Amino acid sequence: QVQLVESGGGLVQPGGSLRLSCTASISTFLIQTMAWYRQAPGKERELVATIKTGHITNYADSAKGRFTISKDNAKKTMFLQMDSLNAEDTAVYYCYGRIGADEWWGQGTQVTVSS
Repeated sequence: QVQLVESGGGLVQPGGSLRLSCTASISTFLIQTMAWYRQAPGKERELVATIKTGHITNYADSAKGRFTISKDNAKKTMFLQMDSLNAEDTAVYYCYGRIGADEWWGQGTQVTVSS
């Protein structure tokens, strides 16, 4: 069983930035696909960004140009740098990891964008 623990959420003003972290219980080098998802109140969970083996990244249209996904295998941690935040980014952000058919989720971290 792989544990994923998110941190870094909080309250930020519109236009501000936050950096989320997801620390894994194993080396992130071993995790073939890692991703950030988010779920806003009353909405379905949606994919924000993925990072795969070889640091290949993909972003949802809503995240392109504003968010950056990365990982530091030595620290067993994945990051999501979020800039130019707006109210529509308010959600619980979840870390996801997959190796083959096995997948795991973090417990989520709340991001609130409000003045």
